[in-house]
Amino acid sequence: MKTALREKIVQYGRNLLANQLVVGTWGNISCKTADETIIITPSGVDYNRLKPEDLLEVTAAGKILTGNLKPSSELLMHVAIYQGRKDIQAVIHTHSIYSTCCGVLRQPIPPLVEDIAMVIGGTIEVAEYFLAGTEELGQAAVRALGQKNAVLLANHGVVGVGPNLKEALKAALLTEKAAQVYLTTIQAGKPYLLSEKDVAILHNTYLTSYGQKGGKENNEDID
Repeated sequence: MKTALREKIVQYGRNLLANQLVVGTWGNISCKTADETIIITPSGVDYNRLKPEDLLEVTAAGKILTGNLKPSSELLMHVAIYQGRKDIQAVIHTHSIYSTCCGVLRQPIPPLVEDIAMVIGGTIEVAEYFLAGTEELGQAAVRALGQKNAVLLANHGVVGVGPNLKEALKAALLTEKAAQVYLTTIQAGKPYLLSEKDVAILHNTYLTSYGQKGGKENNEDID
């Protein structure tokens, strides 16, 4: 099953490029396995050249179990997020343009449209700035993430999380959409936001009854 999971992560790396969420080798992807280890992308490897055997397997504390390459520079952040939120099974970190703009402005993205409320669960907060790759950045990301499914990293990028890779990517994509909608809207006037009550209803609907809820997908399912 871990072989299939590695192949899926490689494909999601290609998806980051296809959706213009990253440039070059930046960004990183990880997800948990059935035995609570973490599979994570290596540092500085082009997504178009990334192979399943290039990925690393680490313990829940970040100790390398298998892999010959250097792990992602944001390994500590991934570990911190998994430790802080036991419901999270996948983490995707991108440097998408509009989301990064909001992070540079230190501007949270409010709940402007329904899909953001449904998937993210409310305002997308900005984590306090710390240097990339540090334990401090990981802890700041966990604090700002709270119980939502995306967080902006000040002067850096965005992190999307979820119960599987599909949902983590969806969170990252919708955060980028929300950032673009927000930055565009405020140029024209004052945006009208969804109420906290409506956000809560929409998010609960997404979690409990949206789409086909007949079965629960996990990271090792192949789309």
